[in-house]
Amino acid sequence: MQKGAMAIFNSNDIYPVSADSTLPFAQHRDIFYLSGVDQEESILVIFPDAVKKEYREILFLKETNEHIAIWEGEKLDKKTAFITSGIKSVFWLPDFEKVLFELMTLASAVYINTNEHYRANITTETREARFIKKLQQQYPAHTYLRSQPILQRLRSVKEKEEIALIQQACDITEKGFRRVLKFVKPNTTEYEIEAEYIHEFTRNRANGFAYTPIIASGYNACVLHYIENNQICKNGDLILMDVGASYANYASDMTRCVPVSGKFTQRQKDVYNAVLRVKDAAAKMLVPGTFWADYHIEVGKIMTTELIGLKLITKEDVKNEDPKHPAYKKYFMHGTSHHMGLDTHDYGILTEPMQAGMVFTVEPGIYIPEENLGIRIEDNYVIQEKGEPFNLMINIPVTINQIENLMK
Repeated sequence: MQKGAMAIFNSNDIYPVSADSTLPFAQHRDIFYLSGVDQEESILVIFPDAVKKEYREILFLKETNEHIAIWEGEKLDKKTAFITSGIKSVFWLPDFEKVLFELMTLASAVYINTNEHYRANITTETREARFIKKLQQQYPAHTYLRSQPILQRLRSVKEKEEIALIQQACDITEKGFRRVLKFVKPNTTEYEIEAEYIHEFTRNRANGFAYTPIIASGYNACVLHYIENNQICKNGDLILMDVGASYANYASDMTRCVPVSGKFTQRQKDVYNAVLRVKDAAAKMLVPGTFWADYHIEVGKIMTTELIGLKLITKEDVKNEDPKHPAYKKYFMHGTSHHMGLDTHDYGILTEPMQAGMVFTVEPGIYIPEENLGIRIEDNYVIQEKGEPFNLMINIPVTINQIENLMK
């Protein structure tokens, strides 16, 4: 942070549905990352150069009382807020405007927390956005700076405690997958499989799915963001399952494909093993110094070789391809990897080389709509200081033999 500057972070809203219904509360990952506070109507202020020591870190919380405890459950009080966050200065929300005025007279600049994720597409006005608009109207003479560049760096390299929590999420995902392998059979529905996952996740203290699960059988697997999960799984088809548990708000992100019958056909085996080879080769490139853009180009070359081997494209197709849209993109149209952590598509600076401690997915796929066949395989990897990355999903069955044996 710049000398004399202050940063402010807000919790998320509780979003309404209609009438008096609301969606379950999901905390803004930035204030959670910085404070550990997982509660609505919370504000974090960081002001390292404040003259008063008690103003260098401040939490503002919704004041709890006996009525709230009975109807909603206990909220953080000042003692438990300190235990959670390590922040000694805790105020109730009604004090915020008065304290803010005093802080603003002392701060040379203010860091505001805008959403600058490369995949962000926000149409709803968030609590953070409302706050920023009001703050800039009330204090127009201040200099406003962006928190995002700092947070991108902080959050993209994971602490060992964070990696342990992601590992826990991956371990719970493994339990769900092993349960499903014993459950799948012809005429099972996609939503029944989804139900098996959430049952296993919940009984292992996950806080739900890390993202909307994809349970896609047959042709549905060729729809990249298929989430209806309402079709019957037919004998002879494969089921693509892109599912991950969330634990302590940290995500896991797994994709596996299994045969409805319990046995892969020869064609399914050929395509599956091609995808698995691409995944394993791609993972070896996740080392310090690798650039995200260069990495995807190299993965594209590996995939091109596999698609030629499967007779899906020819060497002539590659020779005549448009460099902006390579031939392999017909059957593998998405990226191979993204950062992962508190958000499934986590923060990370994509224009700088990879570093040890970053966590990436590796998820190549081949999608053949004319064959009702879509295969994607995905694991989560931690980049190491030296050598190949560590696979957090190393214990999740992935080979054809492993899957078929467990489905017997």
